[in-house]
Amino acid sequence: QVRLVELGGGLVQAGGSLRLSCAASGDTLNNYAMGWFRQVPGKEREFVAVISWNGGSTYYAESVKGRFTISRDNAMNKVYLQRTRLGTEDKAVYVCAGDRRGRGIPIKDVEYDSWGKGTQVTVSS
Repeated sequence: QVRLVELGGGLVQAGGSLRLSCAASGDTLNNYAMGWFRQVPGKEREFVAVISWNGGSTYYAESVKGRFTISRDNAMNKVYLQRTRLGTEDKAVYVCAGDRRGRGIPIKDVEYDSWGKGTQVTVSS
């Protein structure tokens, strides 16, 4: 089964840029739809973005549309989430998720079957 590990979290100053990566092992991602979620204490996990198995289609939550960019590199077995001009509202644990069915662009967490442990993003100032 695929294992997902997020990298790139940490402390970032407001207005700065962020680039998270999700590295997969145990399986290739070429057939997976891949998504990013984020979660803050006391709130439900929030969908952020998803990219189709071949990168041909992306979808973003309305609240983050135009602020985040999701991309993937199947040859490297990785998926990315980028953000410029970070705000304090972006502070959360960001989680990478995979849907091995890869038949669409899932936006609900129940549609995913593989999850990373998450990486904490803290925005200062």
